[in-house]
Amino acid sequence: MKRRLLLTGAGSAATSNLIRSLRAGYRGLTVVGCHSDRFLLKKSSADRNYLVPSLAHPGYFRALSRVIARERVDLLIPTTDAEVRAFTRPRTRLPCRVFLPRKAVVDLCQDKYRLNVALRAHGVPAPATYPVERLRALDAIFNRLPRPVWCRVRTGSGSTGAIPVTRAEQARSWIAYWTEMRGVPATSFILSEYLPGRDFSCQAIWKSGELVLVKTCERLSYFGGGGNPSGTSSISQLAKTVFAPEVVAVCTAAIRAIDPRASGTFNFDLRESSRGVPCLTEINAGRFPSGTNIFDLTGRVNLAATFVRVALDEPVKLRETYDPAEGYYTVRDLDTPTGVFHADELFAKIVDARG
Repeated sequence: MKRRLLLTGAGSAATSNLIRSLRAGYRGLTVVGCHSDRFLLKKSSADRNYLVPSLAHPGYFRALSRVIARERVDLLIPTTDAEVRAFTRPRTRLPCRVFLPRKAVVDLCQDKYRLNVALRAHGVPAPATYPVERLRALDAIFNRLPRPVWCRVRTGSGSTGAIPVTRAEQARSWIAYWTEMRGVPATSFILSEYLPGRDFSCQAIWKSGELVLVKTCERLSYFGGGGNPSGTSSISQLAKTVFAPEVVAVCTAAIRAIDPRASGTFNFDLRESSRGVPCLTEINAGRFPSGTNIFDLTGRVNLAATFVRVALDEPVKLRETYDPAEGYYTVRDLDTPTGVFHADELFAKIVDARG
């Protein structure tokens, strides 16, 4: 059966990578794209593209519904946190299927502090974290945490407002800058235990409380990380697939803690503590990461294509829920497709002229 998908954010790196993954794993698929930015839309790789109002515009959902009806869309896939949040509102009605977590789960995951409290209450490894209620309280928080301390904004993606600090005065100045220059109030920040170990990403599909498929990778370097005060980013430049059952165990425990009947896809960020324990720092509920190709173009199973089949109630038979796909690397750079290579291929067609 030929399926029709509608993807938001057409032309963006995240949507372009997702389209590449879907076409590699699902034959006969028609991909429709939409975006409010006509310039990004122009570079979309979707089969057909529609210009729609911005998500904040009152006519957005009417326009989206017209596209869905005209194209006979089977499944709508959002690509940003804001869209996931909007599509899970109780009053949102769309004439096609979406496969998203419940609104309460999305709201919880999009607040990193609330999520941290919920995870730690259920014994899921997560860094000790405190909210910034007022700047005068920073000294008291610093007395509870070892140095350095991780300072960041409790909502958003892309390591927004993230920086390691060693003194309360550094955090105070950093937060004051964001308040004065970016309009972000001090109460939007949290201070956390710094995690120095390996940096993992995990993607999973759940349906009605059952884990369907999960994959893991490790970030080795970061796109633009050298220019960020934190030195890191949620966007990897170099990543590799890894066998990390301890990471899968933490992520599985987290979903069972926050929603025993979970459905949809979940993207997890984890870092190892000084004791080597993978700790959950955030969960992106309901969407794929921009680097989804590492989970889709490696191993036995294409995760993105499996998501579509599960969302549309098609039969999915997998030998195992965990597909580690060891030995693959992905390399990302600006304005180039993601490179996906097995370790055995890394030096093919390369002549070593270093002497």
